[in-house]
Amino acid sequence: MTDDGGAGGDVDDTDADTETVVRRDRFAGGPARGFMSSLAADERIFAADLAVDRAHTVMLAEQGIVADDEAAEILSGLDAVESAGHGALPDGEDVHEAIESAVVDRVGDVGGKMHTARSRNDEVAACIRYRYRADLLDAAEATLALREALLDTAADYADTVMPGFTHRQYAQPVTVGHFLSSYAGAVARDTARLLAAFDRTNESPLGGAAFGGTTFDIDRERTADLLGFDGVVENSTDAASARDFLVEGTAALANLTATLSGLAADLIEHAKDGYFVPSDDYASTSSIMPQKVNPDTLELARAVAGDVSGDLTGLLTTLKGLPRAYNRDLQRATPHAWDAVDDATEATEVVAGAVATGDWDPEACAADAGAGFSTATGVADALASAGIPFRTAHEVVAEAAATAPDDADPETLAANLDTAAQEVLGESLYAYVSREDLSTALDPAGSVAARDSRGGPAPDAVADSLARMTETVDDHEAELAVRRDALAAAETDLSEAVDEYA
Repeated sequence: MTDDGGAGGDVDDTDADTETVVRRDRFAGGPARGFMSSLAADERIFAADLAVDRAHTVMLAEQGIVADDEAAEILSGLDAVESAGHGALPDGEDVHEAIESAVVDRVGDVGGKMHTARSRNDEVAACIRYRYRADLLDAAEATLALREALLDTAADYADTVMPGFTHRQYAQPVTVGHFLSSYAGAVARDTARLLAAFDRTNESPLGGAAFGGTTFDIDRERTADLLGFDGVVENSTDAASARDFLVEGTAALANLTATLSGLAADLIEHAKDGYFVPSDDYASTSSIMPQKVNPDTLELARAVAGDVSGDLTGLLTTLKGLPRAYNRDLQRATPHAWDAVDDATEATEVVAGAVATGDWDPEACAADAGAGFSTATGVADALASAGIPFRTAHEVVAEAAATAPDDADPETLAANLDTAAQEVLGESLYAYVSREDLSTALDPAGSVAARDSRGGPAPDAVADSLARMTETVDDHEAELAVRRDALAAAETDLSEAVDEYA
């Protein structure tokens, strides 16, 4: 994915094995040739380059810049290159040069007209955008599958009371459904970020040429339409040099993998505590300890966040301080984006599988749901509902908690609370709260049921949240389908336009 460097110099038969249609014999060899080449890595955008070449050639013919019969020869040469595959390309600095060389080899000098009114700068940028937008849609689709797994499992365990944590300390009882839907909400925002990144990626830089536009009467909107882009990057310098769309996409992926890392970490902890039981398909045993069930896939998914955040840092560091317009540094920027989208998409699919196939143990969850006096906030709320200032109620419950053993049963906690109330309030706790209400507040299931505000852990509140979240999944699926359909329609249009020259 190299720059615009033009061809120059006379052909020297002794250097025929190193010259190219772009460089001829000048700058065609030397010890830095391998260092400069991106041909092997460019296999990823081989199909994209062929599509860009075809759209550009069709536009040139429609504008009368090349003759119809010349366009037909070029398009025939591109068909042959496609059939032969990336592995059959001649040597070159990048896939763009290699494809052009291969076309010229097949159809003669007329093949060189394919490059009229463009540079490799806008060509490269178009190919990257063409492929990257598809990768972003694949990543977005993976997030939809993860959300569906989270929501389906949350619905299955909407009534299963479990401990909730802050600072990894027992905090308040919640439900498995409430816990899982919290991640469904986070992943929904990841989906939205990926779709937004697609939209800003899906603009055509073709026609910007090296950076200063072209003297030919081209139709930038036509090539954009044929390639399924939503519009063009207006300024020619911006078109050739901009890579901020890669930053936006990689940042969205980094955010996604941070979400995955948190979910994986929680599931790993819950597996250790016996609440969550991963499927054997997403776990392994020890090479020496046969009793072990290790959540290895989740651990690897947790680690991917480091890889992708590293890709984002590498990308930003490469782009920082680059002057306009094209600089060869950009060749080193794009692999960060490819690595990030591949790693993030795969990790998302793995975590979705782990969530969908794992089991939750209701008894183990319930056994710890009230641990660490995690129903304390409910008691404070009950006192506040009776008219006591919440901070005073907080003091009463804190005093009781300070003297309660970690494994205190409800009767012991009730006695401690009454003693604390007499010390802080000067009268019995039961002057404010009935014994029945206190029993309900101290019971994890009762505590959860009472927290029925929107988004709360009460089963009915969770059910309402899941319904709204499912609607959002449906909305995002529809948005994804619109984008995929538009790309498919453009692919058909391009094929039909090419067929006109067959």
